[in-house]
Amino acid sequence: MRTSGYGERPSRLPGAVVWTKAPVPAGAGAVRPVLPDGCMDLLWSEGRLLVAGPDTRAYDPGGPPAHWAGLRFFPGTAPGCLGVPAHELRDRRVELAELWPAALVRRLRDRLDAARDPAAVLEEVALERAAVTGPPDPLLRHLVAALDAGRPVGATADELGLGARQLHRRSLAAFGYGPKTLARVLRLQRALALARAGVPFAETAARAGFADQAHLARDVRELAGMPLSGLLALG
Repeated sequence: MRTSGYGERPSRLPGAVVWTKAPVPAGAGAVRPVLPDGCMDLLWSEGRLLVAGPDTRAYDPGGPPAHWAGLRFFPGTAPGCLGVPAHELRDRRVELAELWPAALVRRLRDRLDAARDPAAVLEEVALERAAVTGPPDPLLRHLVAALDAGRPVGATADELGLGARQLHRRSLAAFGYGPKTLARVLRLQRALALARAGVPFAETAARAGFADQAHLARDVRELAGMPLSGLLALG
């Protein structure tokens, strides 16, 4: 998404983020691609309600300028709230009406169209759903924390008391892909945070958990569709 016109805040839903993006005129600057981050989003834009599934590659949010509001769920928590396994939405943007009853979506759309702060309405909806569906599996949060800290997948599975197949099956439902892909996505996000903070690329690679700078370069190009220097130039 564009680096300007965007704002976010922590949600009252644990781990989630509420965000908004104002329309930016064409030609006002380069568009930053949406990169894999392990998350799913509930989106509203000028009358449309969408769900952004988990990405395994960069997504180009191009199109005419528009207002957007969204709720970004903490990794692994959206499927329980939305009522759909994450792997069914992998690398997709889907109309909410394909997932929820049409009458329910119409009422929500009317509520959003009348709201001064659509992002706050999305947050309320997510909180209402979470109150009915209950808290997410705590093992999933532990898995995210362990992999984000650079722990090996096998060792993490042992800590959770799960076999490799069971962990993979639960990861598909919660994250949209297996734990190795999740670890790779989280490692990418760690590297981007370090590089954007001005850490040299070689040091970024070491601190983020890559074998070397060449490994960092390959992963960034595969997951983001451009070199790390190109991403940093976008802001």
